[in-house]
Amino acid sequence: MVQYEYRVLTFPRDATRPDIRQVLAEHAEYGHWELARTRLYLGGHRRVWLRRKIIRVQRTA
Repeated sequence: MVQYEYRVLTFPRDATRPDIRQVLAEHAEYGHWELARTRLYLGGHRRVWLRRKIIRVQRTA
């Protein structure tokens, strides 16, 4: 069974799309995160859920 760890990022309503895109691209490139969910709230702030697989190493000896 695949297990994931999650990170939640919250952006204020005055954050621009290019700024948000840049932050998400950096997380994806350097931290190996992938986009799991995006939510835009009534006040204008945006919440983004990122996930990545938890890799468990099995002991061989």
